[in-house]
Amino acid sequence: MSALQDEERFMRRAIELSRRCLEEKCGPPFGSVIVKDGVIVGEGYNQVDRKGDPTSHGEIEAIRQACEALGTADLSGCLLYASSEPCPMCSGAISMARLDGLVFGAAANLQKRWAGYTYPLTPDQLSLATLQRKLPTRQMLAEEALAVVLSSGPRPD
Repeated sequence: MSALQDEERFMRRAIELSRRCLEEKCGPPFGSVIVKDGVIVGEGYNQVDRKGDPTSHGEIEAIRQACEALGTADLSGCLLYASSEPCPMCSGAISMARLDGLVFGAAANLQKRWAGYTYPLTPDQLSLATLQRKLPTRQMLAEEALAVVLSSGPRPD
């Protein structure tokens, strides 16, 4: 099988998982798979409504499964295939998991994706500094909290 055929197979699996989400009525239709060395090591689909957990997006579910399967939080060497362009939360998780790359199907249709939602962190808000966003936010005990962060030392890259 060629590399392109493999990639199409992985993307079709992500799309199949998004359809499963529709069939099971467990949230908006988003599916993802994570691949390492040509093998799917994690997959997931949106289960926000089923689990009552706003973090149960397809990408997050796939990351959780891959981390468990590989026994690590570092998914270097892996690619994520997503049926649609990831939201800001999932994009952050993809970065934190150190995935080597992302392949996605549908581009985010912002009018549809954000319609009916009251998320305070929309894409335009995400680009602002935390204290400038619409979500009421304030900072306190910064020095005390920073002392703990600084005492932990640098994280290895």
